[in-house]
Amino acid sequence: MKNNPVSTANLTTRIYPNRALMGQAAADTVVGKINELLKQKDFVNMIFASAPSQNEFLNALSDDKTIDWKRINAFHMDEYIELPENDPRTFASFLKEKIFDRHTFHSINYINGNATNIGAECRRYAELLAQYPVDIVCLGIGENGHLAFNDPPVADFNDPVTVKMVKLDAACRQQQVNDNCFTDLVDVPTYAITLTIPALMAGKYIYGIVPGPKKAEAVYNTLNKELVEAYPSTILRTHGNAVLFLDKESSSLCDKI
Repeated sequence: MKNNPVSTANLTTRIYPNRALMGQAAADTVVGKINELLKQKDFVNMIFASAPSQNEFLNALSDDKTIDWKRINAFHMDEYIELPENDPRTFASFLKEKIFDRHTFHSINYINGNATNIGAECRRYAELLAQYPVDIVCLGIGENGHLAFNDPPVADFNDPVTVKMVKLDAACRQQQVNDNCFTDLVDVPTYAITLTIPALMAGKYIYGIVPGPKKAEAVYNTLNKELVEAYPSTILRTHGNAVLFLDKESSSLCDKI
């Protein structure tokens, strides 16, 4: 198995031959960190991403038999505003299917994309995150380099808020079609609620799961571009406890670094 850690500033990158091995390795690492932290504290607070790129990782994580899920407080990092609550395309529905409904968590904290007052919902979720400081963030990287729904036009490395409403850019919305989450671009919501970049970076440990050929350019940019909001994922290089898990396809441009 190819598992050669490559350090770019503070960001460690691990490369695997395929998505299955990548997902299992990421899950093993996260399980190890969860169990390590649970020896030190009563509860672990975690943020999960919702995307097909997370499938192998979430399946392997959910299959683990060693985690005491009743000591996990779970959060998700973004949600569409315009979809009905029970729409299977919501990120809450995705996480319910993949992991949240498969275990009994201490708490599962959903973003309400149908809140009457979106500003108030953003503040409510921000207060929850302040109450439960995040230990582990499990995230992906978008084709345009976004983290959560912090697309290049709205990404702010020094965002003054923890949670905000954003307008999704065209590349982000097209990715949802590319991922077969929506049939056509016109069906993809235009607005969403997202945790901001400082909120994600506040996690003590960050694990990025980024497979597939469509992510190769984003991975290259993450590791190689200037540290600016035009490439939101470059901020991961400043964290110190962040690891990227890649497969052969997503790492295909890494030899150019």
